[in-house]
Amino acid sequence: MDEHLLSGPERDVAADAGHEQAPPRVGFFTDTSVCIGCKACEVACKEWNAVPADGLSLSGMSYDNTQGLGASSWRHVAFIEQPPAAPAPPSPPAADGRTELPLLDGAAPPRPATDPNGTPTELRWLMSSDVCKHCTHAACLDVCPTGSLFRTEFGTVVVQEDICNGCGYCVPACPYGVIEQRPDDGRAFKCTLCYDRLGAGQEPACAKACPTESIQFGPLDELRERAALRVEQLHDAGVDQARLYGHDPEDGVGGDGAFFLLLDEPEVYGLPPDPVVTTRDLPAMWKHAGAAALSLIGGAVLSFALPALDRRRGRR
Repeated sequence: MDEHLLSGPERDVAADAGHEQAPPRVGFFTDTSVCIGCKACEVACKEWNAVPADGLSLSGMSYDNTQGLGASSWRHVAFIEQPPAAPAPPSPPAADGRTELPLLDGAAPPRPATDPNGTPTELRWLMSSDVCKHCTHAACLDVCPTGSLFRTEFGTVVVQEDICNGCGYCVPACPYGVIEQRPDDGRAFKCTLCYDRLGAGQEPACAKACPTESIQFGPLDELRERAALRVEQLHDAGVDQARLYGHDPEDGVGGDGAFFLLLDEPEVYGLPPDPVVTTRDLPAMWKHAGAAALSLIGGAVLSFALPALDRRRGRR
């Protein structure tokens, strides 16, 4: 059993949740560099889990009609259009007065996709399939008063909808803004990582449907190794902005069960740059609250004891 269960690295989340002889922890690795925005994952998720339709609401600013994760959108494919930067000035003439000749029979010299500051020099689409992160330290689970949220033997976090009382404590507790209540009955819903399929030895529906293997499913340790190799490949290919997000067990949520390879800053994808589990400081808060309560009790006792002592002295 780990010493600090509300923050920091945690070696075996399933064992700490009481599961004996649990299988290896599993999760998602989403490689956004090969996402084509087909939304097959969204459709597969809705069909398998019988997630109700969430309407068709075009924002007018994107091809994305889902717009975000929610109680009826357990997968969300983001479409991020990055306009090009201002064109670079023409090359100065050579010493002999001639300008540089075009290459390859009139083709312009190739230019990098981004400038030294990371700003795109040509139109670029970033696409990413977002999902619940199944955090190592899941604040939604920690604050649930009914036990509706629980940790499975696979290390994932699942909502039992028949136990949820609609209190909504889990909604502000999530550092990613993933979990949400349905307006018709107030109960909370989110991705279960297809818990029923895992129990039958199958992979989640979204990963099964992904045509480019942007969504990869498997043991979390293996996925982290695979992701590190993929980042190295992209860096060798000149994609210097490739970085991993949510993979580090030392981060503010103890590492995510669903992590990502991004091609830009997390904020560009609508992700917090440095998420922290919202229950991390609960022990210190309770300690301060206890000290404050003792101070109040002590003050109340003194307020009664001192006058009584003064009266006793007056009688003498």
